[in-house]
Amino acid sequence: MATTDRPLPPAVPTASLAPLALAHALSAAARGFAVFPLSRTKLPALPSPHRNDPPTTPRCHGECGRPGHGVHDATVDPRRIRALFAAAPRATGYGIACGLPPHHLIGVDLDTKTGTNSSAALRELALRHLFTIPDTVVVATPSGGRHLWLSGPQHVVVPNSAGRLAPGIDIRGAGGYLVGPGSRTEHGVYATVPGTAHLAPAPCPPALLRLLTPPPRPHHPDPTRSERHGSGLVQFVLGAHEGQRNTCLFWAACRAYESDLGPTLTEALVDAAVHTGLTEREARATIASAARMTAGA
Repeated sequence: MATTDRPLPPAVPTASLAPLALAHALSAAARGFAVFPLSRTKLPALPSPHRNDPPTTPRCHGECGRPGHGVHDATVDPRRIRALFAAAPRATGYGIACGLPPHHLIGVDLDTKTGTNSSAALRELALRHLFTIPDTVVVATPSGGRHLWLSGPQHVVVPNSAGRLAPGIDIRGAGGYLVGPGSRTEHGVYATVPGTAHLAPAPCPPALLRLLTPPPRPHHPDPTRSERHGSGLVQFVLGAHEGQRNTCLFWAACRAYESDLGPTLTEALVDAAVHTGLTEREARATIASAARMTAGA
């Protein structure tokens, strides 16, 4: 992982940075982090293959097999990574998908652009809720912020949020991504803080994890709405691709139990999960974990 923090020279052609970005991405993938190419704006470097589709077209998360689905393109397969970067010759960095095995990465983004002291806000939360941030990977951003990398439990889905935990603290969870160290952007370089590059993401403290997991939504009985909600959860599971199937199933099962749909939706969720490639035993175990977690919430 990169440790340099020199700004991006204006004269460096963007295209010449793609091989360096690819090298950093392959290094991260070798450590188990699923990656995909980013542009110098920190956005996915590949355009969506569905950008000209009619608005009514169902959303695709990569099921079509073509690149250009952002974080859903993320992979640890070196051949696929090289193919993604070959299709994105102007990539200057790479994104690391959060929430995927084996690390189930959670990113704590301590921002400086809001004018608040996000580091002090995190320390205050730690004191109030009795947890400490362990030694872990820390990435310095060009704006002077910090990304703390933490590892989450396998069956807990942490959502993305901006400022919900405290002003200036954003969370990158399932479906989100972090800019990988070594990436060049229009504002500078992302770099690991010296002394942390060799570390693995430390387990997220349980007290912090509880703060990152939103409370169940209030229940509003509505048979028609419940049917639509249940159908949407099943479709969400059917859309999961390899590497995210268990996580997507757990998330959908949690939402089902929070809405009192768990018992009636179990078989449909199991069938959907089996359709994506999970075994029936894996699917039922994941749904049972979701039921236990929501019951104890």
